[in-house]
Amino acid sequence: MRHLLLIALIAAWPQAASGVMVTQLHVLVPMRDGIHLAANIFRPGGTAAVPTILMRTPYGKGETATANNQAFVDHGYAVVVQDVRGRYESQGTFSPLVQEPADGDDTINWIARQPWSDGKVGMTGGSYLGISQWKVAVLNNPHLKAIFPWVSGDDDYRDRFYSTGGAMKLAHRLIWIEENLRDPDYAAPDFKKYIWTLPLRHADVEVTGKRSRMMQLIFDHPDYDAFWQSISISRQLKDMKVPVYSIGGWYDNYVESDLDAYTILRKTSSLNRIMIGPWPHNPGIPFQDVDFGRQASVGFRKLQFEWFDQWMQGKDVPLMSQPPVRIFVMGINQWRDEYEWPLARARAARYYLISGGHANGVDGDGILSEEQPKNSALDTYVYDPRNPVPTHGGSVCCNVQIFPWGPMDQRMVEKRHDVLVYTTPPLSDDVEVTGPVQVVLFAASSALDTDFTAKLVDVFPNGLARNLTDGLLRARYRNSLSKQELLTPGQIYKFKIDAGVTSNVFRKGHRIRIEISSSNFPRFDRNPNTGRPIADETELKAATETVRHDRKHASYVLLPVIPAGSHGVETLTRTAGNVPVKHVR
Repeated sequence: MRHLLLIALIAAWPQAASGVMVTQLHVLVPMRDGIHLAANIFRPGGTAAVPTILMRTPYGKGETATANNQAFVDHGYAVVVQDVRGRYESQGTFSPLVQEPADGDDTINWIARQPWSDGKVGMTGGSYLGISQWKVAVLNNPHLKAIFPWVSGDDDYRDRFYSTGGAMKLAHRLIWIEENLRDPDYAAPDFKKYIWTLPLRHADVEVTGKRSRMMQLIFDHPDYDAFWQSISISRQLKDMKVPVYSIGGWYDNYVESDLDAYTILRKTSSLNRIMIGPWPHNPGIPFQDVDFGRQASVGFRKLQFEWFDQWMQGKDVPLMSQPPVRIFVMGINQWRDEYEWPLARARAARYYLISGGHANGVDGDGILSEEQPKNSALDTYVYDPRNPVPTHGGSVCCNVQIFPWGPMDQRMVEKRHDVLVYTTPPLSDDVEVTGPVQVVLFAASSALDTDFTAKLVDVFPNGLARNLTDGLLRARYRNSLSKQELLTPGQIYKFKIDAGVTSNVFRKGHRIRIEISSSNFPRFDRNPNTGRPIADETELKAATETVRHDRKHASYVLLPVIPAGSHGVETLTRTAGNVPVKHVR
């Protein structure tokens, strides 16, 4: 599975005509501490110095050139594919959280000194290969002229290990270490069994057959503390000068941070670009039951050529005269160009949670209304971590065979009594929601700590309930990810749940739905409700959760609604040269 992202993308790209290529395999590149990293080099024949495309991977650089390597060489670039430290043929110990800035910097400087290099380097690749680009780009190495990361995010805590609500992305982490760090002599474990491991601190041994220094470090730092802040890309972006073209997917684990990175960079530079499509972590793998149409497929190679030609070969390309944000609007299945993110014309619309006290399950009386509640009753349910609400699709990662992702029918989940369901009447007109989604919940718990989850769902006229985005807030982090504060049992608190980002048109006749619960497992780890450190907890307690929605405690979802009749960008161009002469918002 670890290679599928690159393979699927390459397979979707048009093949270039094969030209003369010089190949050097297993070249050892020295690092500042004396360690050598192995790399393959592919470059055009002849003596001319050329710019270089660098890819740094923990998944194996391979033994031969790929079609992608050949295409870049045919286009006038050298290609360097390198095993990162401690992986495959590279020396050293694999320490993914800290090693990539210095190693990337040393590799770029080494490339610039080679006789076949003109001193200009660009980087590309997705997932870990994208993360490794960000890690070195913030150093502003003068030889690094541009990067092209996809599905990579900008913060290790909230992207790879924990989340914006403080819960661990359990399945994501355990699947990744099982596929990449498992002892060769240790039999592949059963995903359906190892996700239940208690205490969590022992999960690395269950999954890989040995202690993982990385995972133990993660368990030691559940808060967004100085450790995480010191390695966060997001906190360094304000000073970054390297141009970025970023690719993300609405159903990818990293999309929220991909957009966050673009927004930060846009404050100081107009050079950066971003595209978000209707994709999971691997844009090349279609969803099982949902087809967004042929227009959802994009030729990334052409975009890469334009991006690198602009910054490394001095060419003026059409890409730079186009609006910087390109998003795919689901529901109507159309691409749209924009000038900013989030969209300035979005209206923050409140949809209130209302019921007669029986919103439990899809057959309950939960209503989602633009009218503020008057004398609405409260809703209660019992969250038992021994029987958590199962994850069913969504922005999960990274093995679709054992942990399916993307849009899926949620009716199975909505039958549960520990899932509160609030739904609008059928819509009389289309409603577009594009941007970040937040749920404000007035709630209480019988526990010292618990979780609250929220999920945005598009309900079709035939009853199909398609998930769009979701999120979770661990109560102890309700005020800050950096400081834990336990609850007073029974006391009402105001919880703000980050439910992610999306772009979707709820069509006329559809309904908007919000699901509220206290677990989404194994997308997120279970809260044992004890208030003690979660990584070392072995006791699980049930908690009674109460959600209020009266006039004084009006719980609601805040949706970024695009006003009817407003449009994205219309670009009027001259007949010759494709030079834009007018932009209309």
